[in-house]
Amino acid sequence: MKQTFFEAVENNPIIAAVKNTEDLDVCCNLEDIQVVFILFGDICSIREIVHRVKESGKIAMVHVDLVGGLSPRDIAVDYLKNNTETDGIITTKPSLIKRAKELSMYTVHRYFLLDSMAYDNIISQQHSMRPDFIEVLPGAMPKVIQRLCKEVRVPVIAGGLITDRESVMGALSSGAAAVSSTNHSVWEL
Repeated sequence: MKQTFFEAVENNPIIAAVKNTEDLDVCCNLEDIQVVFILFGDICSIREIVHRVKESGKIAMVHVDLVGGLSPRDIAVDYLKNNTETDGIITTKPSLIKRAKELSMYTVHRYFLLDSMAYDNIISQQHSMRPDFIEVLPGAMPKVIQRLCKEVRVPVIAGGLITDRESVMGALSSGAAAVSSTNHSVWEL
């Protein structure tokens, strides 16, 4: 039986965020990594990048906003669904979350937590979109993550500036369901 995104996060709350081919090579060879956030590529390479992740038995989540040549429109999500093996998307755009949900894809709504207005935006938007997960950056803010986890009904992923065991444990003990990191040493914790 195929593992779901939720099961994979529960089994290992450390998500490898890859930003280049070297990162991809490393994470695909780590048995414990079960979810990969793909933060690079373009319309010519994304299919092969996703294929490599899937071939290694991992959940492939594409950050649609970062794929070169795709526009921030629904058709970009349709393209990923119809032309790659991706399991889901990461995006900052509510309309793309909505479209991915319509296509039965997993969704992560990424927020940059810069100030109280950004925080309030998370609280107000979560009910209308219902993403599978919310990712907040930077993730190395245990007090803010703890408060957010109490106020939202969507599991939270802490990403950005997660660089060591202390920042991983701080985020997880604050209530985050998982952490995402580009740091290779974090992937091996």
